[in-house]
Amino acid sequence: MAMHSSILLLILLAFLLSGSQTITCTALSIKEATVRDIQLAFKLNQLTSRQLVEFYLGEVRRLNRDLRGVIEVNPDALHQADVADQERKAKAPRSLFGLHGIPILLKDNIATKDNLNTTAGSFALLKSVVPRDAGVVMKLRKTGAIIFGKASLSEWANFRSFGAPNGWSARGGQGKNPYVLSADPCGSSSGSAISVAANMVAVSLGTETDGSILCPASSNAVVGIKCTVGLTSRAGVIPISPRQDTIGPICRTVSDAVYVLDAIVGHDYNDAATKEASKYIPPGGYTQFLKVDGLKGKRLGIVRNPFFIFDNGSVLPQVFEHHLHTLRGRGAILVDHLEIANIDVILNFTSSGEATALIAEFKIALNAYLKDLMASPVQSLADVIAFNQKFSDLEMIKEFGQEIFLAAEATNGIGNAEKAALLNLKGLTEGGFEKVMRNYKLDALVTPGADFAPVLAIGGFPGISVPAAFDNDGVPVGICFGGLKGSEPKLIEIAYGFEQATKIRKPPLFQPSSFKSCTTCTINDLVVIKH
Repeated sequence: MAMHSSILLLILLAFLLSGSQTITCTALSIKEATVRDIQLAFKLNQLTSRQLVEFYLGEVRRLNRDLRGVIEVNPDALHQADVADQERKAKAPRSLFGLHGIPILLKDNIATKDNLNTTAGSFALLKSVVPRDAGVVMKLRKTGAIIFGKASLSEWANFRSFGAPNGWSARGGQGKNPYVLSADPCGSSSGSAISVAANMVAVSLGTETDGSILCPASSNAVVGIKCTVGLTSRAGVIPISPRQDTIGPICRTVSDAVYVLDAIVGHDYNDAATKEASKYIPPGGYTQFLKVDGLKGKRLGIVRNPFFIFDNGSVLPQVFEHHLHTLRGRGAILVDHLEIANIDVILNFTSSGEATALIAEFKIALNAYLKDLMASPVQSLADVIAFNQKFSDLEMIKEFGQEIFLAAEATNGIGNAEKAALLNLKGLTEGGFEKVMRNYKLDALVTPGADFAPVLAIGGFPGISVPAAFDNDGVPVGICFGGLKGSEPKLIEIAYGFEQATKIRKPPLFQPSSFKSCTTCTINDLVVIKH
């Protein structure tokens, strides 16, 4: 829901100053305010950054005990807000636009050189000292954004155990989907998505290796941009794989996500991949592609098998067919019933070779990250494993295990098996997604949910998830637009055009369960989209 009335922002100001604990319907609308709305309120002297931070702190106190979306709040957030207010009063150049004075929540694997911890949700890294801000954090600070705190996540970005549930970490506990509390919040950037969906903060950053931005965005009715690998710096981010890791925004609207994207892209001397990817950044940035008619003339591919297969009784087939009709009605050219060669292999984490490559890359990258820390309880993956074994009760190892860690520790660099796996991934990408995109001259492929994520992940391709539907039980489902490297401008036009044509997102209702109030429901009724 977009907000354009300054009157509503005045009501928020009155609400903040009153100290009232009652949230009115108008205040709920206020909490959906966009970056543009907030900046307008700043400009008209109807809101200060301090008041905004105080409001979000209040929402964290009110909601986070149940949702577990925020792992840690920055003790310096109010001071940063005061600085922003002073800069705005002095008409400092950077205070006139962008993210200046706006709080942003960072996933807890993105390093900050301040009073916040950077732990990937694990006690093993508590009180570790990073050498510097992550590259994306340096860029955010230059804009005057307020580092509000750290978001919870699936521990170690979902790369510790196959048994751990999405959204769980030892430090953060179990993150909850704010729409249906018993539903999967998806991972691993779950806290970033939960927090913006529930209006505990306006904008956030997540990371993705395979699905960790697109999936929580889809499951929590928010917008997630999974960038071309290297478009945003990974320096200072607890890694899994430099070949697949990427950093991107998770926000409530496409426009907010694009504001954040503009702030964080670009070359970073501490991440070599950003030099090559910088060629994709358009002169003038990405906000110029927020076009209401952005769908006009776009060629969109539809791969029905396996992405448009739904459970019996689901409302989603009709919803997504309607969305395809909307895309056509807004001027897009749909190329239907396409097939991606070897799609079953691509989507199989083991058969594709992705698992083999990632576990070896993880050990190398994590050991390098830990070695670079100025102080840390652990200096290697082996140390992390030993820590978990020593504090098994604290880390719930007995319940969830650390089999991925153990498999990674058993690797010895990039050997013949890993080289074969990487070659296989390259062949699957070139003969699959790339071939379809080029042969049919497509601007993007369109799929429901986030099951398309592995296709994009193994090739380093970008994707955007936009709220699109709610299943039979009220659990959100997004629509994913994926394209070739550097295609963010086209994807933004498509995503924004779709969002403005549909406006599906609505604030969460915090339903306690997805179980229907009937006596004949089956498990197929309860889980419509599986991740």
